[in-house]
Amino acid sequence: MAQLSGKVAVVTGAGRGIGRAVALRLAEAGAEVIVNFPGEVGEAAHAAGVVRAIQEAGGKALAAEADVSDADQVARLFDTVASEAGQVDILVNNAGICPFQDWWGMTEALWDRVAAVNLKGTFLCSHRASQMMRDRGAGGRIISMSSISALVGGALQTHYTPTKAGVRSLMQSLAIVLGPYGITCNSVMPGSILTDINRAHYEEPGLRARDEARIPVGRLGAPRDIAGAVAFLASDEAAYITGADLLVDGGLFVNLQ
Repeated sequence: MAQLSGKVAVVTGAGRGIGRAVALRLAEAGAEVIVNFPGEVGEAAHAAGVVRAIQEAGGKALAAEADVSDADQVARLFDTVASEAGQVDILVNNAGICPFQDWWGMTEALWDRVAAVNLKGTFLCSHRASQMMRDRGAGGRIISMSSISALVGGALQTHYTPTKAGVRSLMQSLAIVLGPYGITCNSVMPGSILTDINRAHYEEPGLRARDEARIPVGRLGAPRDIAGAVAFLASDEAAYITGADLLVDGGLFVNLQ
């Protein structure tokens, strides 16, 4: 369980949902975790709870605020990482938003905000983390949260699906650029995972039962299902995996008939 001992991991959007599960799982594997959170009301408390849970289990963690879509805030985030932890070995680009919206009500402002957090944020954090990894000369792991939505459409996700396809594509290109420095770059593609993003959606009558009926394993995913995939890609077991995308969906994608 200490396979990541001595490693420092930055997990963006780590106060809740998948990010929280990832932070806890990486800490369980021995990593020191920087728990990033945005500045919205209540998010600091969520991040503090994750830090507390890690520390109570005997691990090391630090909460660090930053809106990943803002270059200045990302710079301050990684300055904090450098001063407090001294290095970054693992970056998990998890921060993302998906406010469901039909096409006819889509605004430019909403389109821009989703793209800024989901795709631009992945670029900004990856750029800064890869510089630190390169300069240190010890390699690293960049793992970014794409989605099954990179492969399929969504009537209420016309702003979201392009960003997740972009995240997947960015990791493929960075695998080429950063491979010579010992830095692997992969994406994880969650299927239908029950989190705060979609909890209200699944409270609508019949929707959860409908989706679970399409998933061969018979249930919606949980954040811990994604955390296990991330921990694998962060480990030495995945040293020869780069430019890949790992679909974690309980078989949803292949069940087309």
